Amino acid sequence: MKKILIIEDEATIAQLHRDYLNLHGFQVEISTRGDDGLNKALTEGFDLIVLDLMLPGKDGFEVCRQIRMAMEVPILIVSARKDEFDKIRGLGMGADDYMTKPFSPGELVARVKAHLTRYERLVGLKETAPGEIRIRDLAIEPESRRVYIRGKEVPLPAREFDLLLFLARHPNRVFRKEEIFEKIWGMDSMGDIATVTVHVRRIREKIEADPSAPEYIETIWGVGYRFSG
Repeated sequence: MKKILIIEDEATIAQLHRDYLNLHGFQVEISTRGDDGLNKALTEGFDLIVLDLMLPGKDGFEVCRQIRMAMEVPILIVSARKDEFDKIRGLGMGADDYMTKPFSPGELVARVKAHLTRYERLVGLKETAPGEIRIRDLAIEPESRRVYIRGKEVPLPAREFDLLLFLARHPNRVFRKEEIFEKIWGMDSMGDIATVTVHVRRIREKIEADPSAPEYIETIWGVGYRFSG
């Protein structure tokens, strides 16, 4: 049974979400404080975390940042904050999705299932295409899921690695953000394509000598992205 941690200070909302997730076969725990929720997330082995932003003890952005630094687990932010900046910030901290309240419990269950399925696919499947991809100073090893830039290994979380590998396997082809989102996240009808922009930016910060003038992942304005092969 998959274990879900809900970090939410509004008890009524947390209990409603717990009950719906229980009905769909998930084991759920609730934490009403950011500091307590962070401790649980880091020590008790959850499969997915549902995280509010406005929390006592430690705010959701900091909780998300510290969880992501320590482990690769799906993080789903749920918040009443509708500002686009908050959404971009949350995704930039490492969240996998951002849901704006109010929303139906059924939508939450659907997104939880989708993210768990995606995560299992990422960590459970080995790359079938053998051989290293080497382009200028960048080397990608699909089987070991390692990336090197100028001979130095650069650790990438699962989704960043998959996004880089996907683009590198299709050099000089332009992909729309919506197309990338569907290919990498596998949820063309859920989520937000802003996460593509956030992940591209994070990859550039790790592999590009000058992220503002990228050598590998180019922006095609008004369309999407292209890997320069």
